[in-house]
Amino acid sequence: MKSEGTQIILLNDRREVLMYLRDDKTEIAYPNQWSLLGGMIEAGETPLETIVREIDEEIGVVLDPSEVDHVCTRDLHFGVEHTFHARVSFEIEDVVLTEGQGLRWFTEQDAAATDLAYEDNAMLADFFAGLPETTTATQ
Repeated sequence: MKSEGTQIILLNDRREVLMYLRDDKTEIAYPNQWSLLGGMIEAGETPLETIVREIDEEIGVVLDPSEVDHVCTRDLHFGVEHTFHARVSFEIEDVVLTEGQGLRWFTEQDAAATDLAYEDNAMLADFFAGLPETTTATQ
């Protein structure tokens, strides 16, 4: 049975996406690679409930579910991945990462030049291509 997980594109008003550097542990998928924040769906949770819980657990940011948009669901070789999007207005210094090696804001060009975990390069390229030239944070 394939695993089912979630991830989120947290976008700031500079058109940058927040990613974290995964731990350098051989027992995890995609060790030492940059990734969108997210996690696995627990019994009884919807994908939206999962991503809201995971972001609170991982960086202490409580997302308003009404301001989280579904981007896509992909059936990949490792499992099903539900991707969401929310606009945010915090700086890395204002949050505490509870897993992984660090956080970084990625521009569209940064993301394209980095081998991202979970086969996210093409998905993020499509996301950026669909964005208007200017964005405004709502949180």
